[in-house]
Amino acid sequence: MIRRELEYFLGAVRFFTRLPVPAWVGHSAEALNHSARYFPAVGLIVGGIGALVYLAALQLWPQPVAVLLSMAATIYATGAFHEDGLSDAVDGLGGGWDRARILEIMKDSRVGSFGVAALWLALTGKFVLLATLDAALVPLALVAGHAVSRFCSTVLLATMEYVREDLLAKAKPLATRLAPGAFVVAAAFAVAGLLPLAWPQALAGCLLAALATAWLAAKFRRWLGGYTGDCLGAVQQVAELAFYLGLAARLPG
Repeated sequence: MIRRELEYFLGAVRFFTRLPVPAWVGHSAEALNHSARYFPAVGLIVGGIGALVYLAALQLWPQPVAVLLSMAATIYATGAFHEDGLSDAVDGLGGGWDRARILEIMKDSRVGSFGVAALWLALTGKFVLLATLDAALVPLALVAGHAVSRFCSTVLLATMEYVREDLLAKAKPLATRLAPGAFVVAAAFAVAGLLPLAWPQALAGCLLAALATAWLAAKFRRWLGGYTGDCLGAVQQVAELAFYLGLAARLPG
C-alpha cells in the first residue's frame, strides 16, 4: 500500500512538473486519476523550490530580484503548465460565444490577446505582491500559496464534471470525480503549507483564494457546464495570486 501511494505521488510529480522520478513509477490513466490527491503536495515541492531559490538569491540581490528568480524557478520546474492553462482558458472565455467555440479556442495552441493580458496580470501581480511582503514571509508565502492554490484546483475535480470528449486532452486522466477520502488527503497537504503562517494572514489568504475559485467555477459552470484541464490551470494561477493578495492585506489590529 505504501509503495502504491508513493507511486501515485511520484506520478503526480511527473505529470505536474519537469522533475525526474524513478523509472519504476508506472504510467496509466488510473494511476494519474489517483494522483490527484497529491496535487497540493506537488505544490509544497514547487513552492519549496521557489523558497530555496529566493533565500539563496536574497544573499546577493535585493528582494525584488530574489522574488523574480524564485518565480522563474517555479515556472521552470512546472514547465509553465498552469500558466498555459490560464492563457488558454481566458482566451476561450474572452473570445468564445458558446460552449463549442470556447472549447475550440482553448484547444488552439496559439495565444491570443486575452491570454497575453491574463498572463501579464497574473505574473506581474504575483511579483508585486511578493516583493511587498516582509522578506522573511516570502518563503512561507511561496510554499503555502502553491499548495493552497493547487488544492483549489482539486475542488473542481471534486465538485464538477469534465467536459471535453478529447481523450488526448491534458487533464483527461484526472477527469473523474475525486473521492471524499482523496479530497481529505489533498486538504491535509494544503493545511500543512499553512501551518507556519500567522493564522490571520493564513485565513485572509485562504478566503480570497476561495472567493477566486468560486468566481471562476461559476463562470465555468455557466459557459462550459464543467471544467477542462485549462480551467484547472486557470484556477491554480488566480487562486495563488488571490492568496498572496490576502497575505499582503493590511489587517486590522
